[in-house]
Amino acid sequence: MNEQDLRGEIAAVKEGRLSRRDFVQRMLAVGLTAPMAGMMLAHSGVAMAAQDFPYKPTKAGGGGPLKLLFWQAPTLLNPHFAIGTKDQEAARAFYEPLAGWDAEGNLVPVLAAEIPSMANGTVAADGTFVIWKLKQGVTWHDGHPFTADDVIFNWQYATDPETSAVTSGDYKHIKAIEKIDDHTIRVVFAQPTPVWMTGFVGGGSALIPKHLFGDYIGAKSREAPNNLKPVGTGAYLFVDFKPGDVLLGKLNPNYHVPNRPYFDTLEIKGGGDAVSAARAVLQTGEYDYAWNLQVEDEILLKLESGGAGQVEIVPGGNFEFILLNATDPWTEVDGERSSIQTKHPVLSDPAVRAAINMLIDRASVQKYVYGRGGIATANCINNPARYRSPNTSFEFSIAKANELLDGAGWKKGASGIREKDGKQLKLVFQTSINAPRQKNQAIIKQACQKAGIELELKSIVGSVFFSSDTANPDTYAHFYCDMEMYQWFTLSPEPQNFMNQYVSWEVASKANKWQGRNISRWQSKDYDDLYRELTREIDPVKRAALYIRLNDTVCAGHHVLPQLSRPRMSGLRKGLQTHSSGWDNDLWQLPNWYREG
Repeated sequence: MNEQDLRGEIAAVKEGRLSRRDFVQRMLAVGLTAPMAGMMLAHSGVAMAAQDFPYKPTKAGGGGPLKLLFWQAPTLLNPHFAIGTKDQEAARAFYEPLAGWDAEGNLVPVLAAEIPSMANGTVAADGTFVIWKLKQGVTWHDGHPFTADDVIFNWQYATDPETSAVTSGDYKHIKAIEKIDDHTIRVVFAQPTPVWMTGFVGGGSALIPKHLFGDYIGAKSREAPNNLKPVGTGAYLFVDFKPGDVLLGKLNPNYHVPNRPYFDTLEIKGGGDAVSAARAVLQTGEYDYAWNLQVEDEILLKLESGGAGQVEIVPGGNFEFILLNATDPWTEVDGERSSIQTKHPVLSDPAVRAAINMLIDRASVQKYVYGRGGIATANCINNPARYRSPNTSFEFSIAKANELLDGAGWKKGASGIREKDGKQLKLVFQTSINAPRQKNQAIIKQACQKAGIELELKSIVGSVFFSSDTANPDTYAHFYCDMEMYQWFTLSPEPQNFMNQYVSWEVASKANKWQGRNISRWQSKDYDDLYRELTREIDPVKRAALYIRLNDTVCAGHHVLPQLSRPRMSGLRKGLQTHSSGWDNDLWQLPNWYREG
């Protein structure tokens, strides 16, 4: 289907000659995904479909306890500081955004009264503003009303440089927010902005109350007592939190959606490991839900046979990758390692990076480790399919890696380790503690050894590795080693914000308390220019081409080495209904969870 045909199909939907459902089915037939089809219609002025989540309970409460296992334990409860997904999920149990993303890539109102669109006149045709109408009658857990002032405050809070919020990138494109009335705001952009829904929407954009955080904007942001004691608008009230251990909540009797929530209490238990979490849900039924089951598929299949629960597989844009540090993690500059003022002593050689890329046996890791939970890939963007580049490929070849290193002048010494100009190819490779990741590390280490590269493997407890602790050098954002591996979650079917993790102005550093999203510290003017062009481009077809160019630019540099496209794998006790989405937090529909039978 060419561009002219595509625009004709969209016009047919707008004129009523083609149903939205038929359009989506036609797009699926030519290789696009439902989220991509929905976003194309939204960009073209077709309102998103109304959502209806099946919910059988007829009153709030009566469901008893809801017990969730997060083997990577949450450590904080302010969504603006949640670098790790585990902390985003924990915060989402109490705080809510204006809207969220469903499994089909449609926006669903949460604290918004309706979803803005060109069709209802609340999205500017030239992408310069969006009007949000807020739901009325919503109160914070302490009884204060939720108003437009709270929404405006979250923008001010996130964009204050001294706050050092990880969410700052979601709001930087906003020029001003005008308060029309207590429940209506106009968000004005500095330039035409096709992704008007980045701020206030989805996984990382839950809103905190102005009356409790207003005195802690800027330099005092980390001192706010409510960083660990959430007062939100969600279906559950905060009861207790022991960071790294357990989080407790109870039913909010004044929740703004009738007959919700079903469960009387909420427990999010942290710690342990993914296999134990899977067993507690799939085999014994001790818990209702297990998050992020990064477990060998062979083990999951055996546990499922126990009959207490099943694995839920939800496609999305998540991917597992390795970062090669562009800076020197072993030299300190002004009290900071991996400083942007340095270059890595050996990984600055493109031949070394290309060789390491060839020493990753992606196909074997998919086949023997992840199974249903991982698809080998050479791309950063893997879904929606429209944005997936056809130009990349991967190859596992120890022989070719050796040839590359030989040609670049890296010679094997007496120990078998390659060296050049007095520098050896000895690298520290870190990741979080998790059986599939340790097996993946071991597979890569063995291949690298055959090419004359020595890897020292380092494993860090997940609650530490993914924490926002600015004083802990072992967090993935500090990146005080040569290589590291983890998964990045895509919390929108429109991956513009996802791709800002490679722009130069998002480099993680001491100056921003390591809250910047560019962890590898790789920088490219070409990439920055392409990204700026993307943020201005309204046309969805041209945007797709820009996404592919961005993807290819990142992958060509080999500082980011994609490994696996990973669907979400969760454990559900039989009867639990969750309405999961691959484009938002796992707990995005927590108020609508219930148990059948």
